[in-house]
Amino acid sequence: MAGIDAERPFVPVSIAILTMSDSRTLAEDTSGSYLERVIGEAGHALADRKIVKDDTIAIRNIVEGWIADPAIDCVITTGGTGFTGRDVTPEAVKPLFEKEIDGFAILFHMLSYQKVGTSTIQSRACGGVARGTYIFCLPGSTGACKDAWEGILQFQLDARHRPCNFVEIMPRLEEHRKTA
Repeated sequence: MAGIDAERPFVPVSIAILTMSDSRTLAEDTSGSYLERVIGEAGHALADRKIVKDDTIAIRNIVEGWIADPAIDCVITTGGTGFTGRDVTPEAVKPLFEKEIDGFAILFHMLSYQKVGTSTIQSRACGGVARGTYIFCLPGSTGACKDAWEGILQFQLDARHRPCNFVEIMPRLEEHRKTA
């Protein structure tokens, strides 16, 4: 049965948050603030938090820097996953993925559909792994961030979650580089 196994130890994950916005400041970033709060409440560490304009190169540069930082285990982005001309997060981040976590987008849309119906189709939420770092690109709405955290990430980023979770396989994400 899926759930938290109290016999297993909690392992904190170091998470960076990147918000894409041409207009918001940190004080106005409700989605980033929500993520920062729940990450802390869950016992994880906030590695960094930034806001960047909807610019492919700027987004990619920040995410690449975080991927290169061995102290950061996970990157969560919020915003820029829609279809407008300024929505470039997937274009900026997906080329960095070594492996895409297809099930993340599928599960996100399943959860989102229960709340917003067919409007979930307007999101290009995605997840992947790059150089041992998990990356999740969420829509900019606080509701969508809440759906992703409460329905997926709080469990998959908890080493106690059964039958499996992302944390327990973190040491093996880079094993192909060690044998090369």
